[in-house]
Amino acid sequence: MTVRATLRDILGVSQERVDTFRSETPLFGALPELDSMAVAGLLTELEERLGILIEDDEVDGEMLETFGALVRFATAKVTG
Repeated sequence: MTVRATLRDILGVSQERVDTFRSETPLFGALPELDSMAVAGLLTELEERLGILIEDDEVDGEMLETFGALVRFATAKVTG
């Protein structure tokens, strides 16, 4: 899954750790690796890997609250 792989690559967390992420797994505020600086890199990399454009006004705490929320956001962007 692209979101899982991007989190692994950008945040430098292990494959084993990201494999445990479930829909309800908290992200921003719960993962020390995902700070405000990492968010920019993560979103840029998702844009590149998924061929999408994420507008500044689309970025909010809800989309980064859980793994599931981030996956739903990315899926909606891809499917239009």
